[in-house]
Amino acid sequence: MKDIIIQLTQKELRVRYKHLSLGYLWSIANPLAYALLYFMIFKIVMKVKIENFPIFLISALFPWQWFANSVGVGPMTFLGNAPLIKKVNFPRYLLSFVAVVQDMLHFLASLPIIVLFLFIFDKSPTLDWILGIPLLCLIQLMLTYGFNLFISTINLFFRDLERLIQIGMTFLFYSTPVVFDINMVPKEYQQLIVLNPVAPLIISWRDLFLNGFINWQYIGISMVWASIVLVLGQLVYNKLSWRFAEIL
Repeated sequence: MKDIIIQLTQKELRVRYKHLSLGYLWSIANPLAYALLYFMIFKIVMKVKIENFPIFLISALFPWQWFANSVGVGPMTFLGNAPLIKKVNFPRYLLSFVAVVQDMLHFLASLPIIVLFLFIFDKSPTLDWILGIPLLCLIQLMLTYGFNLFISTINLFFRDLERLIQIGMTFLFYSTPVVFDINMVPKEYQQLIVLNPVAPLIISWRDLFLNGFINWQYIGISMVWASIVLVLGQLVYNKLSWRFAEIL
């Protein structure tokens, strides 16, 4: 199993960077470009009053990018590997797992950028990172893998799902505290933020990176969401996977 995961991950990384001379740099260029854009819109134009806004942005934008990339490729995870699924006998769910793992590796590779920004704004990592980063990575891996597995499976039978995912991700982004602080939400509505499965996770990442502590309340909520989505994705896959070869 481990060897299959390694081989699939190496294959996906080779395909992604096959004709790109800058390689790894593209994994951080995208979120940094979005951070610059949002900084110009919200800080310079709209003059949002948030202290240390650049690090505020990237502390949430980098983990969001991991989630968005892994979920965004969900509709094509199985479709794009149709020849492999037809020819090789292996657990198909590993394709979804590898799609999420490779984005996690890109996220981990971007952590030095976050550390650099922290030092620029007279902040620094804390000891809580030692426990917080692996814990949040595990939760996000579960959550994102569950979403990818669910979407990649359903999309084989309902091809319009790809369009719905694009709309849904846009809605999810602007309802998640990435470019805004949760304290900017009216108090009577703040409790509703936990209905968004990604929001508690992003808040936890920001608290860890920006404020240097582990927010156990939101981490607990994130773990509940991750477990629900993971179980749902696995159930749907187990129910429909026997028809993959027929559909593809």
